[in-house]
Amino acid sequence: MSGKILLAESAGFCYGVRRAVELAKKTAGEQGNCWMLGDLIHNTQVVEELAARGIRKTADADSLGQGDTVIIRSHGELKNVLDGLENRGVRCVNATCPNVVRIQRLVAEADSEGRQPVIIGEPHHPEVMGVASWCRAPLVFDGPASVKKWLSEAPENREIPLTVVAQTTCIRELFETSWKILKKECTNVKIFDTICNATHKRQTEAALIAGQVDVMVVVGDRKSANTKHLTEICMKECARVLQVENADELPHGIFDGCSVAGLTAGASTPAGIIKEVYATMSEEIKAAEGKEESFEELLNQSFKTLNTGEKVTGIVTAITPTEVQVDVGAKQSAYIKMSELTDDPTAKPEDIVKIGDEIETYIVRVNDVEGYAELSKKRLDAVKVWENIETAVEEKTVMEGTVTEENKGGIVVSVKGVRVFVPASQSGQPRGADLSAMKGQKVQLRITEVNRARRRVVGSIRSVTDEARKAAQEAVWSSIEVGKHYTGTVKSMTSYGVFVDIGGVDGMVHISELSWSRIKTPSEVCKVGDTMDVYVISFDAEKHKISLGVKDHSVDPWNVFMSKYSVGDVASVRIVKLMTFGAFAEVVPGVDGLIHISQIADRRIEKPEDVLSEGQIVDAKITAVDEEKKKISLSIRALLAPAVEKAAEEAPVEE
Repeated sequence: MSGKILLAESAGFCYGVRRAVELAKKTAGEQGNCWMLGDLIHNTQVVEELAARGIRKTADADSLGQGDTVIIRSHGELKNVLDGLENRGVRCVNATCPNVVRIQRLVAEADSEGRQPVIIGEPHHPEVMGVASWCRAPLVFDGPASVKKWLSEAPENREIPLTVVAQTTCIRELFETSWKILKKECTNVKIFDTICNATHKRQTEAALIAGQVDVMVVVGDRKSANTKHLTEICMKECARVLQVENADELPHGIFDGCSVAGLTAGASTPAGIIKEVYATMSEEIKAAEGKEESFEELLNQSFKTLNTGEKVTGIVTAITPTEVQVDVGAKQSAYIKMSELTDDPTAKPEDIVKIGDEIETYIVRVNDVEGYAELSKKRLDAVKVWENIETAVEEKTVMEGTVTEENKGGIVVSVKGVRVFVPASQSGQPRGADLSAMKGQKVQLRITEVNRARRRVVGSIRSVTDEARKAAQEAVWSSIEVGKHYTGTVKSMTSYGVFVDIGGVDGMVHISELSWSRIKTPSEVCKVGDTMDVYVISFDAEKHKISLGVKDHSVDPWNVFMSKYSVGDVASVRIVKLMTFGAFAEVVPGVDGLIHISQIADRRIEKPEDVLSEGQIVDAKITAVDEEKKKISLSIRALLAPAVEKAAEEAPVEE
């Protein structure tokens, strides 16, 4: 036997990845410390090397500000994140692959032209999410099945003008099958083949090599989409395919009985790692050449020994409506029943796993006589969840769950399938509140107590909300200033005003500040729960008191009146106050006029309330205006008895 290795010529860094890494190194050399948002490329070793050069990683774009430098990853970034960085004065070094930039431009242009952008690719991949953010409502399909489903949902979908693009690392067969369906079924479709040429060449070459070898090795980070696709393509051509991140992951003895091996690598894999894997493969194959075991012995050596209760990792090889078949590298055939895959009775196996997926499971039963092994994903998931729950107590981690029921003395929250009891005092709701209203809500909480043996878990929502509220309060007090505007929520009302929450801190709006019009109670203009735009009139940080205003003081009600009315005009006015000598009426919000008792009726009356009532709308003639004192005289009588209009005009402005 003379073993050899077929190495793909296109293996390793593509142009876009190489450009991103070189830009990052250059920036680090010129700038010193700088940042990257997430992984610059999908390769852990490269990211660690960049970190050693002073390029720190953060997932929080909002934490970066003026003076910071950030390197945008090769997959691209969300448009709103880029806009936010620019607005805050962050220097951006755009290492986005030019091919990805082109796709972003295509969907943006389609959106502006009124066309529906369609992206064929993995919906949750950073590249696809970034591209999708460059238009308003993109459609993202992961393959022909989702395309057909969309077309079947509504006949009118076929009339929508479409612009179709692909993720740069999309499998060509998947993209072509998808766009051909759309082209056939829809009336107006533009197709742009945006699959990277280097990706297509790498995939074609990998398939060709995989068809000629006994063992095919694919090198690349497990987070890398193009590496995953390479593995899927190779598995169609070769029975023994390994995806590894480095030479250390090559199993000893994997090349026993192998006459020809193949090697390719994803676009984010450095040449150094490929060389190490190639060298290790060469040594393993050379060592295997001296062995003369029979084929049966070689086969038996490659099999794992399965033991009930152990964890085992395998590859999904087939999916049926009732079970999932998994290759775990053992003599026995292994499968997962649907009941051991998920607790969701409505779920379908293909919605949870796909052929070619790597899956970690728990061995439930091994039957050596009949040659099969029963596996459970659900049980292993449960073990992991309990481990996460116990870790969350120690690390005080904030977890998310859904309220499923109201229980005696509190509520129950489902956190990754585990029932967590939250006492009423820790629910974050006021004492005596109806906790059943929380059912179905998603909440954040901390785990405070775990008893795994009794399967008892206790949590607190209040600790999270209190912490968030405290942080919000500190943020408000650190930035508050007179004149600053806030959008708040009315929390409570009194006879003299309302209290408004402006972000964890309550401020008071006095009744006189609620409206230019005269009001008796705040309930005339607002209610609890209303959103209100307010501004700071004054504040006392030591006493934690804030006085807020609502009225727009840039608008002078008197000027509004003067621009709208003149002496002799008739106005529709609202009676706001009755006095012994007459009635005050609102002409425009914030400006009142006096209707003297002698001008209320065309006859003598004893008191104004004989004719008028507060809140009544009447027509009145403006008989006099004192601009210096800002006083107005009104007359109803002048409209009822024109013959006495002269007398009305001579009436005093005020008692």
